[in-house]
Amino acid sequence: MFGLGIIDLLVIVFYFILVIGIGIWASRRIKNQEDYLLGGRKFGKLIQTFASFGQATSADGPVGVATTTFHNGAAGIWSSLLMVFSTPLYWITSPWQRRMRVLTMGDFYEERYGSKNMAATYALVASIGMMGLVSLGYSAMSKTIVAITPKAESEFTDVERSEYNLSIELSELENKDAVTLTEAENERLKELRTINPTSLFSHIDESTLIWLVCIVSILYAVMGGLEAAFYTDLLQGSFIILLSIMLIPFSWSKITEIYATNNNESALQILHQKLPESFFEIFGSPTILDFTWYFIVAAALVAGITVVTQPNQLVTNAEAKDESSARFGFVTGVFIKRFCTILWGVLGLSSILLYSGKIQNSDLIWGYATKDLLGPVGFGLVGLMVASLMAALMSTATALMLTVSGLILHNIYRPLVEAKSEQHYVWAGRIFGALFLIGSAIVATQFTNIFEILKFIWEFFVIFAAAFWLGLKWRKANRQGAWASILITFGLFYLFPVLIPNTFSDIKTNDWMLLRTEPEPVLRTYTARDIDVQERNDEIEKITLRTKSGITDLAIPKKIEVGDKFTKKFIQPSKTIFWSKQPVINAEGNLEARGYFFPELMLL
Repeated sequence: MFGLGIIDLLVIVFYFILVIGIGIWASRRIKNQEDYLLGGRKFGKLIQTFASFGQATSADGPVGVATTTFHNGAAGIWSSLLMVFSTPLYWITSPWQRRMRVLTMGDFYEERYGSKNMAATYALVASIGMMGLVSLGYSAMSKTIVAITPKAESEFTDVERSEYNLSIELSELENKDAVTLTEAENERLKELRTINPTSLFSHIDESTLIWLVCIVSILYAVMGGLEAAFYTDLLQGSFIILLSIMLIPFSWSKITEIYATNNNESALQILHQKLPESFFEIFGSPTILDFTWYFIVAAALVAGITVVTQPNQLVTNAEAKDESSARFGFVTGVFIKRFCTILWGVLGLSSILLYSGKIQNSDLIWGYATKDLLGPVGFGLVGLMVASLMAALMSTATALMLTVSGLILHNIYRPLVEAKSEQHYVWAGRIFGALFLIGSAIVATQFTNIFEILKFIWEFFVIFAAAFWLGLKWRKANRQGAWASILITFGLFYLFPVLIPNTFSDIKTNDWMLLRTEPEPVLRTYTARDIDVQERNDEIEKITLRTKSGITDLAIPKKIEVGDKFTKKFIQPSKTIFWSKQPVINAEGNLEARGYFFPELMLL
């Protein structure tokens, strides 16, 4: 059923019953807002460690790193390790946040600058940013389960079969050396990249799955509050660590089974022999430039400045029983995630060798590997993986939902609706939290891939960063200066990019506004490995055949042997300059821009 075995389905059902049971148990202990939003400020180092690990590790953790590593090689781990440069700050800031004795981060702005309006503004902005974080988990979880429950080719509809054939054609063209492509093939490659066909179709609709998990999360969160979320973090965190480790030996076993030439050859040796040297470049090769050194420096700087301003940071530290528990638990939990990130990256590298050419959408790689590696083993391991990823999302979503509930309730609703009972405010918080999760599901259905959501989250909290740091460390910081920094940053980064395209809709089809990059070919010198020798031999054979047929007059390249130095030419895909997404052909047959508009690039 749904592409899963009976045992897998039973494991998933049992896991949900267990998680909901924790929610019911915790709901009986809620007496007031502090119990619901901060769990009574009573958690020690163990719970704090897994609370920190859990709130930082949703379904997007393993799935996101495997995705970016599969697409970017070893450099893909930076999608999660960017925060490693800000980790030392947590040792300093965690006690600060416990010492504040406030219920929400919005309270800090109200008390520091004496402005309830600023606290309310922070509550709104932070709620939107947290929507992006939860939507990332929704997207990662749904893509994983879609990949675990694929249709067989015999079950494709006519439309699905047509798109599948296009994806195969795109994969074949992208795997060819750019030198061997004819002019017609280059044009076809550009056309197929614009269409972006998928090669995988599931028994489960991705949007339906997102809404189903959203509803279950709402039911669970309404009952249990933060205490249920943190005890579930302990449970799901243990399983995420276990399952992060478990996939690696299965992947290495399959690599040695397929590629080993003798009993002494390890999977790591095979990876280095078979994969191109470019896949082990820590700052990315010419074909995989999502994580260049200058992008890593810029993103790390943004992360270091903005990470402490995120509202979930305060909630995780504020619910500790003392400053020592807050500091030790938060930093330890974060370092556990760094360790797991390395494991996810190793799986991503293994997946390149095992599944390259089989999957067009790299967001699906974790699910595909789960189905391929754990499916034949049985014992409900696939169901355990699905349940763990769902539980990871649900507990993290619950914690963030409670964070947002506290912000909206304490900094917006309560000042407007005063003198009500504690139970009234608890239920109001539950309603706001439900609306927040629904908004997160909507965001998840509007982005085409995980990396877009990652960049959306990294940039969002820069809006309040200046007001936070200067308010904390500079006595002369005042309300007027704080408002100026908030409004100017919000306008430049978010308001103008939305207003301008909607006000002047013609710019979406303007030829100049649709300008694309024209990247120059990049030449790199590498030491030849097995796969490089095979690719060069295939290239020589193809060019020889085309030369004899009169299709091309390209010079036949020289043969290479393992260990030889050789130069390879790379051609980057063209990208839009002024928009966050690639353009599409609209109903009128014209090319139309999509995504956020970048006015600063237009001014430059």
